[in-house]
Amino acid sequence: MQRRQFLVASGLGFAGMQFGTPVPAAPKEITAPAPKRAKSTILFFLCGGSSHLDMWDLKPDAPLEYRGLFQPIATTAPGVRLSEHLPMTAKQAHHLALINSVAGTVNTNDHHAGYYHNLTGHVPDQTFVTRGNNRTPLPGDWPYMGSVVASRRPTHPNLPNAISLPHMPSRAPYTRPGQFAARLGVEHDPMYIHGSSEEPLKLRGPALSLEGDVTADRLTDRMSLLKELDTTRRHFDGFPNVAAMNQNQERALSLLMSSQSTSAFDLKQESPAMIERYGKTINGMSLLVARRLVEAEVPFITVFWKGDLNKLGKKCKSAGSWDTHGNNFKCLEKNLLPEFDRAYSALIEDLADRGLIDETLVMITSEMGRKPKIGDPRSGGISGAGRDHWTHCLTDVLAGGGIQGGQTYGSSDRYGEYPKDKKVTPADITHTVYHAMGINDLTAYDKLGRPYDLLDKSKPLTELF
Repeated sequence: MQRRQFLVASGLGFAGMQFGTPVPAAPKEITAPAPKRAKSTILFFLCGGSSHLDMWDLKPDAPLEYRGLFQPIATTAPGVRLSEHLPMTAKQAHHLALINSVAGTVNTNDHHAGYYHNLTGHVPDQTFVTRGNNRTPLPGDWPYMGSVVASRRPTHPNLPNAISLPHMPSRAPYTRPGQFAARLGVEHDPMYIHGSSEEPLKLRGPALSLEGDVTADRLTDRMSLLKELDTTRRHFDGFPNVAAMNQNQERALSLLMSSQSTSAFDLKQESPAMIERYGKTINGMSLLVARRLVEAEVPFITVFWKGDLNKLGKKCKSAGSWDTHGNNFKCLEKNLLPEFDRAYSALIEDLADRGLIDETLVMITSEMGRKPKIGDPRSGGISGAGRDHWTHCLTDVLAGGGIQGGQTYGSSDRYGEYPKDKKVTPADITHTVYHAMGINDLTAYDKLGRPYDLLDKSKPLTELF
């Protein structure tokens, strides 16, 4: 190929691509889900770093400066005890498996690294230390677990295989690494659906609505014209980068032209009682949409908790989410836990009532836990009553998808600082998700066609099933 032709082909291939590098199509088998495995996964990610000590792993016998203000309560599962401010979730505990021994230690103890570790299962590399919050997503990153699942399932007829809502963490330019397909290729990136706290019933995506006076017929005419004028590019259609661009164009057109694409996000089809059960908040409505997407058989749905900076930023010394550097207990008791308790318990109850719980894995994680010793210097120390970052230990929660509910797996030490019994890593948790989805072949191929393992040095927690 002449140099000019090569540059034209490269320019076409990379146009509009933001994350990841498409790879050549390599021969591989699509692993069919194992019998009785999950058809879908809902990942509920509590952005900011939720306090494992004040939700799932309370330490009532620890010294006052560690144990906090909340008491554990009994649940529907013998031996499983939750925070007193999760009464609705306590009624669903027979569906839950609490993993209290996740050693999420990373080398920076910050958000970027925590996202990456818990969303991909891979330990953050040295660039997370040297760049800090400037370490944005890179094409060579390890892929998000949702993208791995999406790449292993047959293409959905109307929707992407991976959908994330109601926002892309975090506010630009500090986009969190770990939530994209990266080295797997942009064709496996999740589609983002956006929502706001002001209008929680309206969730919308850029690929789900036509702008201005463009109708479906006019869009079809434009696409036909584009194909007629696009004779030059056809010479390059065999190249991987251009093939990926074509695939994304076709996906966008399919989304715009299919009524089934938008119906899954139409909450007007839900009863007022159901909306009230989830809670009319952006996080509650996102979980309700997630249930609708499970019914639409989308393989992987992610709900990233959306905080309210205006309401909680100053009060909690944070960006409005679970990063409770100040007033940890008041922010949890009055704001975060009531909203979470209603929405999450509604999701579990709703899936169970509809007979979907056995085929839907629901996972809760966060980028970190909170520091067991109360008092963050950034918010006034002891008097500020905050908890700092703590990536050395956190709790993940699994429900459905073949998981045996009503159990606690592993434990932390008396202060909740480090895993004590049955220590696991984010890689083990990620591997467990793949196992629940019936994905056993984790071989991928680089752009030269060489095989590599997507997640080595880990094992699924088969004892949970």
